[in-house]
Amino acid sequence: MARALPVIASEAKQSPGTISAAEIASACFACLAMTALIFSSSLPARAADGDVDQGRDTYGELCATCHGRDMVNPGALSFDLRKFPKDDFERFKGSVLDGKGRAMPAWRDKLSDEDVAGLWAYVRSGG
Repeated sequence: MARALPVIASEAKQSPGTISAAEIASACFACLAMTALIFSSSLPARAADGDVDQGRDTYGELCATCHGRDMVNPGALSFDLRKFPKDDFERFKGSVLDGKGRAMPAWRDKLSDEDVAGLWAYVRSGG
């Protein structure tokens, strides 16, 4: 009876058309890296996925006077935040922190990054 000998990986011969475990692992790693890269392009919005309830509270304290309760503005003087592009966190953040001239005060010294993230989550929720 013939005895099977252990095969050393470097000595193992593959059939044509087969893929080694190392090649599979390398391909999986490459797929994961590409997936991370693709999703990282949307990080500003994703990173800003704050707490909607916290955002609603902050909105009620600082924004509702001009932008209206539940983002339904009382007149035509302020921007209707329900129409704000849901994929433009950087524009939103800039407007909130730096203000809009005389039309809107800057909140940079009053809001934390967490507060801005919460406001963004609330605005994205549509009120």
